[in-house]
This record gives sequence, C-alpha cells and structure tokens, in this order.
Amino acid sequence: MSPKPPSEEAAVRSAIRAGDEAAFAGLAERYRRQLHVHCYRMLGSFDDAEDLVQETLLRAWRARARFEGRSLFRTWLYRIATNACLKALARAPRRVLPQDVAPPVTATTDVSNARSEPPWAPEIPWLQPYPGHLLEPAAPRETEPESTAVSRETIELVYLAALQHLPARQRAILILCDALDWSAKETAGLLGTSVASVNSALQRARATMRTRLPAGPRAPAGEEAALLQRFMDAWEQADGAALTALLSDDARWAMPPAPLWFDGRGAIEMLFRLFPITALGGRVRMVPTSANGQPAAAAYLQRHGESIGRLMSLNVLRIAGGAIAEVTTFSLAMLRRFELPPSL
Repeated sequence: MSPKPPSEEAAVRSAIRAGDEAAFAGLAERYRRQLHVHCYRMLGSFDDAEDLVQETLLRAWRARARFEGRSLFRTWLYRIATNACLKALARAPRRVLPQDVAPPVTATTDVSNARSEPPWAPEIPWLQPYPGHLLEPAAPRETEPESTAVSRETIELVYLAALQHLPARQRAILILCDALDWSAKETAGLLGTSVASVNSALQRARATMRTRLPAGPRAPAGEEAALLQRFMDAWEQADGAALTALLSDDARWAMPPAPLWFDGRGAIEMLFRLFPITALGGRVRMVPTSANGQPAAAAYLQRHGESIGRLMSLNVLRIAGGAIAEVTTFSLAMLRRFELPPSL
C-alpha cells in the first residue's frame, strides 16, 4: 500500500519550519482567485480586491508562526483576508451604482435640457464589474465545489449592490454563510465571535437583502443567451424599437460612471427617441461576453469613414420573466480588467 500523501496543512507546516517562502507562497497561491472573489464581494471593487489579496498573502507569510494546523489552511487565509477587508471598509466609502446616488429619469421627467453625453462623475466610488473569464472554475480542492466558490446569484451586480447597504461585519457574515456556505460555527470561529452573534447578524443581513433583491429565480442560461443575441441584433441594426421591446415594463438602465439611470421601459423609450442609435455617428458592432456571471455585450463603434470599430462600452444584462429587467452600461474607463480587444 502506498503511503498516504501529506495533508496541505502538513505541507504548510513543513514549509514554515524550513523557512521555505517559495513553497509556502506556492501553497497559498492556489487560493488567489477564490480570495479575490471573496474580497471583491466584500469591497465591490476589482482593483481593491487585488490589493487586499496581495496584502493577505504577504500577511500570511509574516504571520506564519501563528499557523499551527489546528484549522484548515484555507480557513486561515480567509480569516486574514476577511479581517483585512473589514479594516479597509472602516476607512473607505461604500461602492455605488447610479441608483444609489441620483434620482431616476422616468417617462414623465422633464428632459428638455438632456445632453447626448451625460456628465461623468469618476470621483464617485463606483461598483466595478467583474470579468466573466475570471469566474471560471478555480477551486483548488474538491472540498470547496465551484457552486459554493462562485455561485451565480452571489456575484451578480444586483447582489453586490445590495451588499453595499450592509454594515461591514454583517456583510462578512452573509458572504461567509450564504455565498461560501460556511456554518455559523465556522464563521464565528473565523471572526472571533459567538455562534449566537453570527446567527443574529445573519438574520438581520438577510432581511435587508430581501428588501433590495429582485424576487423570483434567475432565467435559464438558454433564455439568457437568446435574449442577449436579440439585444445585440437590435443594436447592430440600430433598431431602438426592437431594443426597447425586449425590456420588461419596470426595466432599469444605468450608465456608470455617469450618475444617470432610467426607470421603466417608457423612460428608456424616451431616451432612444431623443438620442437614437444612429446618432452615435456610425455603426455599432456587438461582441458577446459576460460580467459578474451575467450575459453581457461589448459595444464597438465604427464611425463613418473608418474601417475599424473601437471599444465603447460594456452592457451587462439582468434577465427575468422572459425579458431584460436591467441593463448596466459601463464606460470604457471601467473596463481595464476585461480581456476585450480595443478595436475590431
């Protein structure tokens, strides 16, 4: 019989005893992507999550003497990452979408002073999108199946936006228990608190989330793909009527980093009457992609007289009830982390 391979915890302890920073880093590096998603959920910022993951791995090496193998190495890393995020949240404003900072444009809004180029507000701490290709299966061990590491519902923009309205500690507890499926006992151990405190905070957090999340299940993947294709076709054909026909009556369309959003299909129809797709000055080409586990389309504008289309924006869709319930259009400035070609 072949000897049983050493546990990860034993390998970590061995690297610590040997002072082998490279071996320790290699073991920790396996969790980088999971920790990044965790920090992103906590902070609502892709960029800040990158910084916090790097800080987590550095802190782990510096605090290596405290790891005695009584907890899983993964749990220990999550504890460091969560505490780093809590400290960051204590000094940082919450991340927002236009719905959090501006009144809506509705079908009855006076738009006599409307402009084709809305005023941007890059100084606002906007909620950042998460590239879909980085949400592909990344669990290093079968003990954490991908369904709990990156479940679709807990990475969507609407979920991330709702999280921003929770106090930091409630946010951490909700993410650990609901997104990562940790028990109240595990969560209490990580945060250094009691199971009763975790259960109480979790109850309050879930109540807040219920008031901010849409009701009903997410649409099947096939339905999402079909509606995304029709959405792209309408843009490429410059057919505003076909585009708005895909929307639910209560659809929303937001456009960060402009503090601007449209509430209801009537308001969005008014937008395309005032500023039709043809007013962009060329042909729009669409490329399917994904963001935050949601269907998305990258828009490229090929201006009249030019032979190439240049990346203009990313449209992230939320689909429910057989229609597009929400579109969030992120400008080029917010797409640095997406592997999208700058031109076509």
